[in-house]
Amino acid sequence: MDGIRSIVSYQTDEYGSVRVKLAEILDSRGITRNRLRTLTGVKYEVIDRYYQARQIERVDLDFIAKVCYVLNCNIEDLLEYESPT
Repeated sequence: MDGIRSIVSYQTDEYGSVRVKLAEILDSRGITRNRLRTLTGVKYEVIDRYYQARQIERVDLDFIAKVCYVLNCNIEDLLEYESPT
């Protein structure tokens, strides 16, 4: 299997993770979570979870699309793959 790896027996530290960068982009633009709530119509609790990057196992593509539209940014601005150390 040319360059293809299986993750069946791997641990998270072996295959990396995805980092949520919502806090960075909001802070750099001076936009509060409340303001983002108003602009997107998404519940504050959802925005706060992404802002704090906690308890996120699956990404809500509708939420990401709304944020990208409102902030005029790309998915890469919000999510970043971090390879294992």
